Amino acid sequence: MTSYQAHYQTAMADPETFWLEQANKLPWFRTPTQALEQLSANRYRWFADGKLNCSYLALDQHVAAGRGGQTALIYDSPVTNTRQSYSYQQLLQQVQLCAGALQQLGVNKGDRVVIYMPMIPEAVIAMLAVARLGAIHSVVFGGFAAHELAVRIDDASPKVIISASCGIEVNKVIAYKPLLDKALAQAVHQPVATLIVQRTQLAAELKPGRDYDWQQTLANASSVEAVPVASDHPLYILYTSGTTGKPKGVVRDHGGYAVALNYSMSAIYNVQAGDVFFAASDVGWVVGHSYIVYGPLIAGCTSVLYEGKPVMTPDAGAFWRLCQQYKAKVLFAAPTAFRAIRKDDPEAQLLEQYDLSALHCIFMAGERLDPATYAWTLAKTAKPVIDHWWQTETGWPICANLMGIEALPVKPGSSSVPVPGYCIEVLDDAGKRLPANQQGNIAIKLPMPPGCLQTIWGNEARFEAGYLTSFPGYYSSGDGGYIDEEGYVFIMGRTDDVINVAGHRLSTGEMEEIIARHPAVAECCVIGIADALKGQLPFGLVMVKNGSVISPEQLEQELVAMVREDIGAVACFKQAKIVQKLPKTRSGKILRKVLREMADGQTPQVPSTIEDPTCLDEIRMHLP
Repeated sequence: MTSYQAHYQTAMADPETFWLEQANKLPWFRTPTQALEQLSANRYRWFADGKLNCSYLALDQHVAAGRGGQTALIYDSPVTNTRQSYSYQQLLQQVQLCAGALQQLGVNKGDRVVIYMPMIPEAVIAMLAVARLGAIHSVVFGGFAAHELAVRIDDASPKVIISASCGIEVNKVIAYKPLLDKALAQAVHQPVATLIVQRTQLAAELKPGRDYDWQQTLANASSVEAVPVASDHPLYILYTSGTTGKPKGVVRDHGGYAVALNYSMSAIYNVQAGDVFFAASDVGWVVGHSYIVYGPLIAGCTSVLYEGKPVMTPDAGAFWRLCQQYKAKVLFAAPTAFRAIRKDDPEAQLLEQYDLSALHCIFMAGERLDPATYAWTLAKTAKPVIDHWWQTETGWPICANLMGIEALPVKPGSSSVPVPGYCIEVLDDAGKRLPANQQGNIAIKLPMPPGCLQTIWGNEARFEAGYLTSFPGYYSSGDGGYIDEEGYVFIMGRTDDVINVAGHRLSTGEMEEIIARHPAVAECCVIGIADALKGQLPFGLVMVKNGSVISPEQLEQELVAMVREDIGAVACFKQAKIVQKLPKTRSGKILRKVLREMADGQTPQVPSTIEDPTCLDEIRMHLP
């Protein structure tokens, strides 16, 4: 581990020199002279005296360096039978015009723009155009329910919303514009305009005076150059589920993020300018922000934008086809995707049709990589399979096998070792550091490295309470796990009520709020249960009001519909069972941890404070 250890120790012993050296690899408008500045006991900022723009770094710098003809973005859409590539020069021209169009609609530095888009090139163009103006984008996963979109609109208060007429799933067209209209009807805040990409599969009705056609508006726009902004100027707000049900708007900066991503592309993923990087994610998630858009483009790579699924578009060979066709050096996806491929093609017969000689490595993140999925992927592809761990909040990996520094031995079930800049410790509930191999709370000693969240949008108190209060001097990750005697980190799951469904973080608390609105429901509880394909699935237990005559089947059907309406199909909420009692402490706290352990086939640690332990026998009968 000499090379990794030397690299890690250098970053920890002298972060000022280490990160200034990384910063100097980027073309700043004003180069920073200081890496880290402490603002208060818990607050820091990176490269405070520097000025730059992430849109410039992603596009202009490469064109200026004479590489404008290189392919920047490949759009591959099996659901529409479309393939299209953009050179850096072509992508820059489209981004310049989009920025001009937004400027004409009144968007200026510091304004917010919500982007509610499918996986089409216009989504990437919109993100980079907003950043170009020094405005702040907030991408909402395309197809999210109207209520969820409305909540984010009210929180971010965007000047403009950019959307598309529709999104396309397997054999299904989803009309986005009616969802957007419904969200705007629910939202208190109203944008001055919406900009709509009309797709040929389904045109949207535009409201005169508010809705603008993307193509027409860009055709009448003028090119705009990148606006220099301070390093700590917000680049985007990205919402992630919180334990209260209200989403948290993670705020990311320009400077620290750009430096961290550029470093990660070479150190972790071992790619350089000209290499092809395929992240099979969505621009609505943090992986899409960091490793479809900003990371690969800042590093001068070719990024693959895929509008399809790992299976059924058309089959479980889709990823292998993309890797062969575009000579991808890195494939990055959630373990869920590989579980779906394995389910449809357990012997990987489709893989035999494709040449993966250009593929150097497969990375997985977004949820725990179970050893069975790791072993199957490794055996069938004969490529290094790297699990790595990070969060929406950090924006880039916390733990990883640094393939560009030194490829360490892999331990199935571990997300490898801490990335330089992250000092990871395992603490008990009192904040005491635990020894090797003992499970506890995963915490990161402050200061965090560049690229991590600055705050929660519009709610500094929630940022402090949610991340910095539990363990003073540390960032509380909300994940539990342990570190072994060789420094490998094992993440075992969340310590709060956020569950991970196919790589999507969802709040069970929010689902409980929805279920509790049903007139027949007296009390309810939602837990995450292990699922071989999705990682986790939500499972509901409800107590009905006295005198209720609704059948269990009818109630389940109505609750499933309510959750789907408010959160969307992404929640995968399909089971809600009626019980006579929920397990509670004498103080009234529902013992969710006990229920999770029961659902996962473990022997639960039932506390002595439980009010009525006999209710567990009935609940056990209802669990899958």
